[in-house]
Amino acid sequence: MPKESGRKVVATNRKARHDYHVLDTYEAGIALMGTEVKSLREGHASMVDGFCTFYNDELWMEGIHIPEYNQGSWTNHSARRRRKLLLHREELNKISVKIRESGFTVVPLQLYFLDGRAKVEIGVARGKREYDKRQTLREQQDNREALREVRERNRR
Repeated sequence: MPKESGRKVVATNRKARHDYHVLDTYEAGIALMGTEVKSLREGHASMVDGFCTFYNDELWMEGIHIPEYNQGSWTNHSARRRRKLLLHREELNKISVKIRESGFTVVPLQLYFLDGRAKVEIGVARGKREYDKRQTLREQQDNREALREVRERNRR
């Protein structure tokens, strides 16, 4: 069987970009069980309630829903278990220093396969206030209207 190449996105946490200002992003490996990998390869995952926390100087991802594998037997995993993220010690230290500052958190942004290995993109982020969210939506809407006007002008 040929080895996979490229990047295949399984799940994206779009709500995280809406609720947080993402300052830094990191790519981390995930310690998964076999049935979790098979379920991810089928494209099943939800990152809506996902977050990351430190336990014993290790970064763990919680709240990610990877459903049980259909053909799995007693070896199946629990859908919302805590999963360890694999990062270099330097990266873990940088992230932990940032998190100690008030208002910062670590959120998973995207779950994907890179050359056949499961990876997660995590971001060190600060929560947006309600008026920030409204301003972001207003800017997106203004950009869409400007593009629409340019398109209409080019058609004539």
